[in-house]
Amino acid sequence: MSDALPVLYLSHGAPPLADDRQWTAELAAVSAGITKPKAILIVSAHWEAAPLTLAATRTVPLLYDFWGFPDRYYQVQYAAPGAPELADQVRKLLHSPATPVYDDPARGLDHGAYVPLKEMYPDADVPVLQVSMPTLDPAELFAIGRKLAPLRDQGVLIVGSGFTTHNLSAVNLGGPSDAAAPSWSVEFDDWARRALAQQDVDSLIDFLHKAPAARIAHPRTEHFAPLFVSLGASESSLGTAETVVDGFWYGLSKRSWQLG
Repeated sequence: MSDALPVLYLSHGAPPLADDRQWTAELAAVSAGITKPKAILIVSAHWEAAPLTLAATRTVPLLYDFWGFPDRYYQVQYAAPGAPELADQVRKLLHSPATPVYDDPARGLDHGAYVPLKEMYPDADVPVLQVSMPTLDPAELFAIGRKLAPLRDQGVLIVGSGFTTHNLSAVNLGGPSDAAAPSWSVEFDDWARRALAQQDVDSLIDFLHKAPAARIAHPRTEHFAPLFVSLGASESSLGTAETVVDGFWYGLSKRSWQLG
């Protein structure tokens, strides 16, 4: 897979993470360091729908799926082209009598998709297809990623967008964004870093039982779940995984990986 595009797992944060100059610079560096994709397939923590569903294949308004933020966050635009050809490929790779693929032609990109992509491809000139998570089961998501892996050879960048630790009720969002991270976030982040470095996919899939403070770091697991799609899609090249973003934001781990 030497000519295949890498796979990404990004900790996308809330919309204000786009105000973090270090994070935005790191994402810009990621995109500058890889071949510009022909299309992007993205799985966000903010879209769970079963059966697996494909979002709009034409440009439609963004989905501002958050509340209580200043008006400027609701004025962000990212009119990336739709990706109908990619949608056709995804249907062929995933559809079976047991696993139908649905369409939601009116659904725009949510903030788990457009917030990081706006920093990586600010000209919005790469077609984007968002795909739902039909389950939060790590093994099933890994299997979906494995089926999508051939897209890498066709110039498609596969992105899982979540957050390496995500417990908003256990951090102080009213304090400084660079405040010291709580021990549970640090411990889980370090465990995830080491597990991926060791290519210990089995432990990652069983993270609720294997990782320290897993149920504090992820009271609900939707923000870690996109990682498993990324792991499945990069199964053949996990040995080259590297951290491309690290550190903490309001105590939550921003760790992001480039896989392959």
